[in-house]
Amino acid sequence: MIQIGNITLPEFPLLLAPMEDVSDPPFRAVCKDNGADLMYTEFISSEGLIRDAMKSRQKLDIFDYERPIGIQIFGGDEEAMALSAQIVDAVNPDLLDINFGCPVKKVVTKGAGAAVLKDVDMMVKLTAACVRSTKLPVTVKTRLGWDAESININDVAERLQDTGIRALSIHGRTRSQLYKGNADWSHIARVKNNPRISIPIFGNGDIDSPEKALEYKNRYGVDGIMIGRAAIGYPWIFREIKHFLSTGEHLTSPDIVQRVDVIRKHLHRSVEWKGLTPGINEMRRHYNNYLKGLPNIKDFRLKLVTVKTVEEIDYVLDEIMKQYEGYQFERRTVDMDNMAYNCG
Repeated sequence: MIQIGNITLPEFPLLLAPMEDVSDPPFRAVCKDNGADLMYTEFISSEGLIRDAMKSRQKLDIFDYERPIGIQIFGGDEEAMALSAQIVDAVNPDLLDINFGCPVKKVVTKGAGAAVLKDVDMMVKLTAACVRSTKLPVTVKTRLGWDAESININDVAERLQDTGIRALSIHGRTRSQLYKGNADWSHIARVKNNPRISIPIFGNGDIDSPEKALEYKNRYGVDGIMIGRAAIGYPWIFREIKHFLSTGEHLTSPDIVQRVDVIRKHLHRSVEWKGLTPGINEMRRHYNNYLKGLPNIKDFRLKLVTVKTVEEIDYVLDEIMKQYEGYQFERRTVDMDNMAYNCG
């Protein structure tokens, strides 16, 4: 078993990465149903939280069926991070996670996310401020370093552990890589094998199949893995990995009935949480990923993104089930380079 403060996770847990504009409660619900062991909110601006910005506050919404659930914050100001930690504490998630990995320009230019990798002293101050300001276990997600010439994750891990964090998730890329190239897990393994490190170390980056999950588990010895892009439109990735790790066998790919069932649940929760029009509109980005692999799906997909009521969407989904009844889906492949998102 893996312990993060008072949170007990199974041996080799599977974590859902916090993804901006993806990891909202409706998406998290279908991932939880399919085996995600620990999930996080979308990352939340500390400045937005203390200004009471509506979008930031909405991201604090969590539900009991999601537990254990972490709320992730980011920022570059010590006082704002401390105040945000207190706000998060009042919401009563299971843990507070700090994002020191987001590489996108709008975050980095504010001295937050991966920008803090250039100033480890500041990273330590920000982390310590959060640890002091909350009763929750504090964890961190970060990257290997700013660029290939400044990979400092081993030093970062030791110093963050000294502040009192309870776990560390490491994305195996530098900030300069953004989401391109291959994640290098050898640096993650060095952190895990560092005799000074006693907290759980989770690896993140490029896990898109059960085979790769098993290979990386065995090769790099991490305590668990965090999955991001591979779960978009395919929450079954969690149960497929778990089944493969325990049996060495593949589960059958979800059929059209299972896919439509998940789409419906995602849609209905989206409408319940966001309201009718926003819920329908924001769901549109997901249909292509859920239905990927179906031949001649373009016309149905066009209907899904143009109709304006839940009833109409349900009718189109019924048509899709009839059209593709008995269709045998191939093993899934993920085009990772074309599934970018804002996260660590």
